[in-house]
Amino acid sequence: MAQRLREGDARLSVIRRASEAVFERAVILLEDQAAILVDGQATLDDCARILGLASGDPDAVLAAFPRLDTAAGGALRSLRETGAPCDLTVACPGGVIHLSGRTAGALAMVALSVEAHAAPPAASVASTAKAALVRQTEAQALILNAAADAVALFGSDRRLTYHNGAFAELWGLEPAWLAEGPSHGALLDRLRQDRRLPEAADYGRFKAAELMRHERLAPAPEAIWRVAGDRTLRVLSLPHPAGGLILMFSDVTPELRLRSQFNQLIQVQKATLDKLTDAVAVFGADGRLKLHNEAFQTLWAIPASELAATPAFDDIVERCVPRLHDLAFWRALKGRITDLDPGVRGVALGEVLISDGRRMAWQSRPLPDGATLVSFVDVTDTRRLERALADREAALDAAERLKRDFVGGVSYELRTPLTTILGYAELLEGADQALSKRARAWVAAVRSAAADLARSVEDILALAEIDAGEMTLKLADTDIAALLSLAASRWVARAAEGGVALDLIVGDDPGVILADGRNLARVIDHLIDHALRQTPPGGRVTLAARRAFGEVCLEVTDTGRGIPFHIQARIFDRFSGEEGAGAGLGPALVKALVELHGGWVAVESAPGSGATFTCHLPEGGQGPVEGAPTLA
Repeated sequence: MAQRLREGDARLSVIRRASEAVFERAVILLEDQAAILVDGQATLDDCARILGLASGDPDAVLAAFPRLDTAAGGALRSLRETGAPCDLTVACPGGVIHLSGRTAGALAMVALSVEAHAAPPAASVASTAKAALVRQTEAQALILNAAADAVALFGSDRRLTYHNGAFAELWGLEPAWLAEGPSHGALLDRLRQDRRLPEAADYGRFKAAELMRHERLAPAPEAIWRVAGDRTLRVLSLPHPAGGLILMFSDVTPELRLRSQFNQLIQVQKATLDKLTDAVAVFGADGRLKLHNEAFQTLWAIPASELAATPAFDDIVERCVPRLHDLAFWRALKGRITDLDPGVRGVALGEVLISDGRRMAWQSRPLPDGATLVSFVDVTDTRRLERALADREAALDAAERLKRDFVGGVSYELRTPLTTILGYAELLEGADQALSKRARAWVAAVRSAAADLARSVEDILALAEIDAGEMTLKLADTDIAALLSLAASRWVARAAEGGVALDLIVGDDPGVILADGRNLARVIDHLIDHALRQTPPGGRVTLAARRAFGEVCLEVTDTGRGIPFHIQARIFDRFSGEEGAGAGLGPALVKALVELHGGWVAVESAPGSGATFTCHLPEGGQGPVEGAPTLA
């Protein structure tokens, strides 16, 4: 070995300078497999004597330090392995040694020196070491008692020497019994008696396997115990450096339960996504596929084996480009997935057209964990339906405009000849000397028919206006009693001609309501006209009004032939054409005008017992008002 030192002048120079710097010290060079004394044989012999060694061999001296002081052993090991310097004092049975480790380039050296003061008595050193050991043991006990895991220490005789509070709590054992230091075998027997051990078909073999842990020189593989109370324990055994065994028990029941719940949640999530018709995929911040459903795989025709390998976004794009050729779209989508700026990764959506002619609506949405959800949904049928509905709406609007134009044109074309007919009929009726009695009857029939036709034209226009939502009400305070009185005066002559009595009954004054008087008068006129048509000579038609429960009720009652039950359900339909239904448009217009006021109409009748039409009108008045927006 000395020959090796002489082979390199530069290396020898470094060692000599180090030796001069540590005068009266033993300098030891640390080689890979051996320790070489460079200088200070006398000091090394003193160190060997203090350590209780027979000779001053460098390897023997350095090997003695770890047995006396674990810190010194760790420092020497770090110096050999990493070159970490050290400087510490070690109390030995025969005195105190100062140990200093340094490196010089690739060389590692240790310098040993004996403290100048007299070595303390052996008893004093032992007492100091014992006190240090007691303090170290107390600190370890304090730390272990604060730990959540259950810890038990067995001595070399396999008896329990220490346990923390978590150990006694885990197994429910009495502190006094544990303080007696039972053997490992007795502890297992006690736990089996209390039915706290895992169920084993052969307890003897189980016990022997557990006791074999004491024979192991290395940590045993962790074991899993499933014990009473549906608890799961992780068991770890470690050999104690001073002899014996360390057992650690960790209750992993909550961890396993959470893991099971998490796996179940993932399975439910996957099953839920697979049931969706939307194609869904989740990409991590690194741009790799994390999650997808069957619809995504089907849409882009990607094999399941490729998706299971969590491919990168670019790899998926290569598969998707044959169906969606827009590379600018894929580049923008990749930026939303991988960009760290939250503003770029915001919610985005749009539509794209794929090669088979389908239109897909897409959206990207950032997730809280930094991933991004991308979904595609086929909206081809939806867009077709929207276009069809838009076309239908346009056709209906065109038909409505055509209907209004037609009704307006017809009414204009009819009003002019009807006005002429009515005018000439009135002139003929005034020429009493020129017409015979039969001719005057014909003229009266012509005038009556023309008047009915003119009223029908007005009703058609009114219904068309209501259907188009263009009719507005001129609401004003309307005296109900005066309204009924005027209506009765307009129809009293007609009733007398038919031999029908027309009565007006206004008991308690119904007062004033907010309504359109002109249209309300039209309602009453149609009801009176209908009643007179249904009532034979000698009958009676009654007009009445009453106020009740926040509304005003207008009633027109006749003693005519009544309305059959099967017709009452359609009495307010337009042009019902049923016998006894009355004028084709009159009841329908009544219903429309009353509902425009916010009210409703009811009919009560029985065949042969007449009929009663009741209009329920709110006191405050409702419906579209002139000058206000109309309702479509």
